[in-house]
Amino acid sequence: MNVIPPRQGLDGGFVDRLRDLLSDRVADSMALREQHSHGEGVADAGLPDLVVFAERNEEVAAVLELCSRFNVPVVPFGAGSSVEGQVAAIRGGISLDLTGMNAILDVSAESLDCRVQAGVTREQLNHELRAQGLFFTVDPGADATIGGMAATRASGTNAVRYGTMRENVLGLTVVTPDGRIIRTGGRARKSSAGLDLTRLYVGSEGTLGIITEIQLRLQGLPEAVVAATCQFDQFEDAVGTVSAALQSGLRVARIELIDEVQMKACIGYSKLTGFAEKPTLFMEFHGSPNGVSEDLSNMEELALSFGAQDFLKAERPEARTRLWTARHNAYHATKWLCPGKNNMGTDACVPISEFAACIMETKEDILKSGMVAPIVGHVGDGNFHLGIMHDPADAEETARADELAARVSERAIRFGGTCSGEHGIGLHKMRFMEAEHGEALDVMRAIKAALDPLGIMNPGKMLPQGKGV
Repeated sequence: MNVIPPRQGLDGGFVDRLRDLLSDRVADSMALREQHSHGEGVADAGLPDLVVFAERNEEVAAVLELCSRFNVPVVPFGAGSSVEGQVAAIRGGISLDLTGMNAILDVSAESLDCRVQAGVTREQLNHELRAQGLFFTVDPGADATIGGMAATRASGTNAVRYGTMRENVLGLTVVTPDGRIIRTGGRARKSSAGLDLTRLYVGSEGTLGIITEIQLRLQGLPEAVVAATCQFDQFEDAVGTVSAALQSGLRVARIELIDEVQMKACIGYSKLTGFAEKPTLFMEFHGSPNGVSEDLSNMEELALSFGAQDFLKAERPEARTRLWTARHNAYHATKWLCPGKNNMGTDACVPISEFAACIMETKEDILKSGMVAPIVGHVGDGNFHLGIMHDPADAEETARADELAARVSERAIRFGGTCSGEHGIGLHKMRFMEAEHGEALDVMRAIKAALDPLGIMNPGKMLPQGKGV
């Protein structure tokens, strides 16, 4: 076994005790430290001093108790797919990797719920559930861990019908900064007993404690599933179709809007055939065969009234999978479109009534900026994304990309929305928290100080420092 030398900021006694706890699951190789220093989407990285791999609640508790005693920062790490810098260890310390906690602990088909460890991935869970006629609905695209999805309050393509992680988490097991193991929520579908700690920890980005287990709401596999696509000559006609569909109450499980730039990338990267480089809607309908047929017919009529072309349906599972794989590969397709450049992904979410105005203003902003920044979004709930391509070695271009991303957040807040519908805050969106939350930000800081008085939990993330802090 390699002896881990103490690093600057880490007490030698701390390292010795940590190694006594977890033996060779404490690593300091540069390769592992670098791998755990960043997520996707942003260039910023924070190198942890050590990477620690936990496999049980009790191990996480022992690690946090030790970190609390020695005042060592802790950054939780799952799949590493976060895009706002959530996993960067900007103040060193340890990266606590939970991917080894990947057991599906319990599934109840009768109650439509399950309990999983934080390292279970979305695809792993749905593979296990399929045999029981069930599925977990939240689909952010990446094969993220359930713990990471809870920590960032993830959303995705199915949110318009089934909701986000906020609606689909029933309860949690959380390890507090001082090493206590607590349970929040439960299996009951509603409760009026006490403060709602589950909702407090969902979306806290590892700043209040470590989520180690999650109780999830499940759904039965729908009897019929049909995907559909249509294309438009004008972006505003695609936007108008989305707005009209939502305001008319059409029952749609997924509705995704992809602009012509993103469509070019998806066609090239995923080898899509039968599509033009035009604004495109990807849709999916769930329900009974008769219900799905009626929904499809109504959607087709609406889309054609806005000038849609080639309203196509995909009923076979392999055809649907191919379409949605192309959509989920949009991030990588954008990088393919601009070789050698980085994708500065950003998202925003606005009320449905403001969606058309906000996204059209954003489209105009992109064109004026001269940047390559495809638009794609889970637009059924007013959420859209930009992938802003830039050369990280070009300071001027990187600054322009950051300015464009900032205007997207500011615009969403101006339209009564939020600077992030699902990416979270991390490092990059802290600057917009004051504008969005005002005086409520001081309450958030007070909660952080009460639950993490030493400030060791994912420090420097989500909550900007207040005056005098």
